[in-house]
Amino acid sequence: MAKYIIEHLEAEVYEWCLIEYGHISEIVGKDNLIFTNIKGDDFKKLKKLGSVFEKNVSELKFQDICVLSQYSKTALTAGDKSKFKYFVFGGILGDNPAKKRTDWIIDELREAKISFGKRSLGNVQMPTDNAVYAAKKILDGSKLSGLKFIDEVEIEVNENESVVLPFRYVVDNNRLVISEKLVEHLRNRKEF
Repeated sequence: MAKYIIEHLEAEVYEWCLIEYGHISEIVGKDNLIFTNIKGDDFKKLKKLGSVFEKNVSELKFQDICVLSQYSKTALTAGDKSKFKYFVFGGILGDNPAKKRTDWIIDELREAKISFGKRSLGNVQMPTDNAVYAAKKILDGSKLSGLKFIDEVEIEVNENESVVLPFRYVVDNNRLVISEKLVEHLRNRKEF
């Protein structure tokens, strides 16, 4: 059974992170989700969503690791499920353009002399929950080329305003894979 590791790379677990992490827990199940690099009070916030560790993934010395990076030249396939046990995602609010923060995970694994593989879900940045969703679909037998994506999402905030999310989202059964809680959060924000 594949385990999904979210290496948290933000300064804290912001409200949007908690929403996205909750969505990931719904996608893969609490028993298959691991959060690493979690500090202080944020530890308690995530306990109901999955296993939580204060140490980062390189300090935990997991074996059979695959890091998902949009910069990998090798696409994730269903066959990777038999090669790797842990699939690592960077828990980050994507920057546009990307800051390549997933490379931090790769650098730390190399420094700790932990062997790992790298795979891609395409070369466009996705929100963490969508990356996990796409990876799970692929590991369950879908092909990356068979998944449908949209590369920018506009969320109407009110009749006069909207917010554009400049990331790749999965479209499954003609429905955008996005947490309704996130949409509600964006609509309730006071400023942008």
